[in-house]
Amino acid sequence: MDFGRWSYVAVLVFVILGSTWLEVFLRSRVLRRPKRLLLTIAPVLLPFLLWDAYAISQGHWYFTESRILGVYLPAGIPLDELLFFIVIPFAAILTLEAVRSVKGTTSPRWRAGDEVS
Repeated sequence: MDFGRWSYVAVLVFVILGSTWLEVFLRSRVLRRPKRLLLTIAPVLLPFLLWDAYAISQGHWYFTESRILGVYLPAGIPLDELLFFIVIPFAAILTLEAVRSVKGTTSPRWRAGDEVS
């Protein structure tokens, strides 16, 4: 088995493991609000996938075959890259919400989007 193909996914797993503990121990409640999570990630997913597709088609960047799973979406985007555009924002949201839970959300500076003032 060629473990090199799992390199990109391994980094994403490391990011998930490094941030999901925030949900449990700091009670950031990100997973309890799936609609909010989806509404945060979805609007950026499409533009970045389009940008990726363009960059790949123009030869601006590429993915080393030996470091990705080898499963491709339309426009030549590797599945690993799609997962990146989901995992990294998810980890960022977990981190933001963990900081907010520790700092307290009573300050207007720490309010996020859909919260009532």
